[in-house]
Amino acid sequence: MTGMTSSARPFLNRRLAEFGTTIFAEMSALALSTGSINLGQGFPDTDGPEEIREAAVRALRDGRGNQYPPGPGIPELRTAIAAHQARRYGLSYDPDTEVLVTAGATEAIAATLLALLEPGDEVIAFEPYYDSYAASIAMAGGTRVPVTLRPHEGTRDGVAHRRFRLDLDELRDAVTDRTRLLLINTPHNPTGTVLTREELSEIAKLAVERDLLVVTDEVYEHLVFDEAEHLPLATLPGMRERTVTIGSAGKTFSFTGWKVGWVTAPPALVTAVRSAKQFLTYVSSGPFQYAVAEALALPDTYFEAFRADMLTKRDVLAAGLTEAGFEVFRPQGTYFITTDIRPLGESDGFAFCRALPERAGVVAIPNAVFYDHREAGAPFVRFAFCKQTEVLREAAKRLKAAW
Repeated sequence: MTGMTSSARPFLNRRLAEFGTTIFAEMSALALSTGSINLGQGFPDTDGPEEIREAAVRALRDGRGNQYPPGPGIPELRTAIAAHQARRYGLSYDPDTEVLVTAGATEAIAATLLALLEPGDEVIAFEPYYDSYAASIAMAGGTRVPVTLRPHEGTRDGVAHRRFRLDLDELRDAVTDRTRLLLINTPHNPTGTVLTREELSEIAKLAVERDLLVVTDEVYEHLVFDEAEHLPLATLPGMRERTVTIGSAGKTFSFTGWKVGWVTAPPALVTAVRSAKQFLTYVSSGPFQYAVAEALALPDTYFEAFRADMLTKRDVLAAGLTEAGFEVFRPQGTYFITTDIRPLGESDGFAFCRALPERAGVVAIPNAVFYDHREAGAPFVRFAFCKQTEVLREAAKRLKAAW
């Protein structure tokens, strides 16, 4: 007896056959084994506000959340989420029927797509896309239809710059009779693009015209830079009733391990998502929910200081990468910088990133993993700048010395 079955059928569900170990796990393991600076996975190397961490400790000690919290999330957090949406964007949601707390945005995405898709439904997503999008669409039996964001030359304040841009005609052409929903991410990971009011207005018109549902991943809503603004799609005419908006505490408060996310949507959509979510984690992060409720009520000065700090870090790493010879796409949002490696004489992002730890003592992520059209993403590499400034300076020094 070997302990193996005699079946020739693969163990892994065929819908997930294309998804092996994530690139984040591979690169983080490489960072550990080589002692490299990890600018691959998007997590900060310092904790968020001390008063919010203490709020979690207080909840633990007081016995709040140590047992199963309510399925939709604790009332305090749902009320805080609704208040945040109203204060920041003028969006009014009922905490009891239009807000759902999830195990981070990743579960929110999975539960939403599992709830709303039938096998064969098409989902339009912008590529490059966060890798869980593809896996969640596959698990739901849907078909992903990528619309590619492409580099575009432009000027900002009289200075030439490049950004990744949506082709609205390509988006319109991608919609078919089988299209069920649009999956939108702005601010956009990994390119750092923030969709403009004009672009969002055209997306909204298309959704209304073709009667499409829209799922918007807005986890980087508080990280927008320069002249960019974050405009929730649900604020536009005809969109509130067809939009599931996804948010997260991890990116905004630098407690990514707490895994507290949420969905805001009309009651029927929230009910549908909750029906799927209850059979995933059911509930999670009990004590942390109380802390996040307090975090969302922090004054505007916190959010402004957080953004200013990340802006400084963006500029430090962008300058360092430019000096090292990369072509840099200066992001308008998120805490990632996409670079083009062709000026370094390289063209294969996978090979480049796998060799980078030994060559330079730095870890990055090849953008091609976020594409269906791998060739379109082949020369692009993503670096995270949500690290201490001295760490970013050291990484830039190492990269410059390697070329």
